[in-house]
Amino acid sequence: MKTVLLLTVSNIFMTLAWYGHLKYLRGTKWPLLVVILISWGIAFFEYCFQVPANRIGYATFSATQLKIIQEVISLTVFSGFAILMLGEKLRWNHAISFLFLLGAVYFAFMNTKPGGA
Repeated sequence: MKTVLLLTVSNIFMTLAWYGHLKYLRGTKWPLLVVILISWGIAFFEYCFQVPANRIGYATFSATQLKIIQEVISLTVFSGFAILMLGEKLRWNHAISFLFLLGAVYFAFMNTKPGGA
C-alpha cells in the first residue's frame, strides 16, 4: 500500500509538472524556457516520491507490475486533473480505455506458473 500511496503523490506532482502550465500559465507571455524550468522544479518532487516507491515496491512486485500500477495511477490522476482543472469531459471511449487498463492489471498480476502455484 505504501508503494501505491507514494506513486499517487508522485503522479500528482508529475501531472502538475507536465500539464499544470496549461491551466495556470495559459495566456501568459512567459518564455517557454521559463515554463520548462518551472516544470523541472515541480518534477523534482515527483522523483522524490517515485524513486522510493519503486525501490519499496520492487521488493514485492516485478518491474513490469510496478509500471502497470504506475500507468493506472497516472491516468487516474490525469483524468481527475483534466476534468476538474481543465474542464474536459470524460467520454464513453475514455471509459472503455480504462476497462482495457483494468485488463492490463489483471493480466500483469495473474498467476502464470504451471499448476497455479
